[in-house]
Amino acid sequence: MADKYQNNLELLKNNEEELLNYLKAKFPVFHNSNFFFRDFQYGIRSFLEKKEIKTSYQMAEKLAENMAKHYEEKNLFVKINHQTWKVHKQEFVTAAPGDPF
Repeated sequence: MADKYQNNLELLKNNEEELLNYLKAKFPVFHNSNFFFRDFQYGIRSFLEKKEIKTSYQMAEKLAENMAKHYEEKNLFVKINHQTWKVHKQEFVTAAPGDPF
């Protein structure tokens, strides 16, 4: 079980941009938006299932915890509390309606 977990964690880390873009497509993820742990956990589980990798609720929870730490270290997630982060990714900035850019 530990090997499967490690393999999944490495897959997520090696595809961190793809994972972020996948999450952005599934959830309201924008620069400076709040992102919640359960959304992250379910997003990871869905991302892996799309790659035909089945994962348990518990494993997805542990993967979300470790990926959140990984994104915090890269300053992509800014921790607000134990279950919420602010997304810090300039590429995800959105313009106000009517603004040209």
